[in-house]
Amino acid sequence: MGLYTAAAAVLAGVESRQGSLKALVYSSSFQNVKPLYALVCETQRYSAVLDAVIANAGLLRAEKKLRPHLAKVLVYELLLGKGFRGGGGRWKTLLGRHQARLKAELARLKVHRGVSRNEDLLEERARPGQAYQVPRFVRVNTLKTCPEDAIDYFKRQGFSYQGRASSLEDLRTLKGQHFLLDPLLPELLVFPAQTDLHEHPLYRAGHLILQDKASCLPAMLLSPPPGSHVIDACAAPGNKTSYIAALLKNQGKIFAFDQDAKRLAAMATLLARAGVSCCELAEEDFLAVSPSDQRYSRVQYILLDPSCSGSGMLSRQLEEHGGGTPSKERLQALAGFQQRALCHALSFPSLQRLVYSTCSLCQEENEDVVQEALQQSSGVFRLAPVLPTWPHRGLSTFPGSEHCLRASPETTLTGGFFIAVFERAEAVPGPAPQDKAEAPEPLSKAPKRKRRRKAAAGTSTQPST
Repeated sequence: MGLYTAAAAVLAGVESRQGSLKALVYSSSFQNVKPLYALVCETQRYSAVLDAVIANAGLLRAEKKLRPHLAKVLVYELLLGKGFRGGGGRWKTLLGRHQARLKAELARLKVHRGVSRNEDLLEERARPGQAYQVPRFVRVNTLKTCPEDAIDYFKRQGFSYQGRASSLEDLRTLKGQHFLLDPLLPELLVFPAQTDLHEHPLYRAGHLILQDKASCLPAMLLSPPPGSHVIDACAAPGNKTSYIAALLKNQGKIFAFDQDAKRLAAMATLLARAGVSCCELAEEDFLAVSPSDQRYSRVQYILLDPSCSGSGMLSRQLEEHGGGTPSKERLQALAGFQQRALCHALSFPSLQRLVYSTCSLCQEENEDVVQEALQQSSGVFRLAPVLPTWPHRGLSTFPGSEHCLRASPETTLTGGFFIAVFERAEAVPGPAPQDKAEAPEPLSKAPKRKRRRKAAAGTSTQPST
């Protein structure tokens, strides 16, 4: 796979939420990751500009076989980069036919916005030094090691451990080789924002999970005890699933659903590397799963992190014009799916606790969905008051919304996130706990068997988070 094709694949993966930009770059088949990462970052940074130039020049109409993400990478290289590498080959020939038109559209865009430099075309937040900087959060995978051993390893490598942070200011001022223990999550290490650990031996061995703090909160707040049966309704790419397994100490069972076969395969690799043995993967639409199925009769905990606009993702804010604000039509479609998924999850008969989360900033996907689900539950479920000292709460759109949590780079030094914890208002009798955890189905076999069930169901929803 060539550099430009690989870069286009990474961009497509980021937009479809298959993983973070860095994770997708490092998991690609392209051997030299440094130029690939640099090209993807710069293309992503100028994404809105490139979209406008490509659309106004009619490039995709003229070259019907040219895919949008590849077009964006190639036009970046032609107009804003250092020119085609290695001579450019067929791509230089293809773009050469449209070079004059593309350059004219870029010049016209500068005149329209009253700027003279390419850099000045960027949205304010996308300029160097202007993008929100959040620390590098690293979750220690307690299925394989412990925070103390991980800390000792980093100290031997020359990092300076500063102890447990006492405030957000401690995290904000991290620099150089210093690192801290997060004040809230005992498994979470915090490094300066620029720290790159994708090649670190502990990460490659599955001892460390690179996971934003806000993304860690749903599993932490679900807090299933060892031996529990848990559903992760929209599971891929699997970081939250691996955290649930760590909380369970691999005792009990996780039923993890996702419709996308590629994302599920990548998730199986991630879970295997993390040492997860209590998870049964299913390539299946969660909405097609019957709450009355005896397989799920002991499920008392559900994590629902459904497809969303991703408007809280820092990478999405940089790559989409207008800060990643979705259209009203897209919001309505997403909220409808989220509402169906949440009400379906709340219908499982033994359910005691459910965490609903999104990486969206939009009220339509967050407070509005939660309020509607509470109304439909007719008092069976209520919002649990969690993390009372968390500084960013839900919008005041309905009584009790203050129990919801929000996160953002400005207020919590994390990505944008929303979390609501549902708990059953009246406990229902559950099955007696077993002394030993049930033997889980092998990760490699679960998707195949579930695919047959999916074909019989014939139902589909949006792809999962």
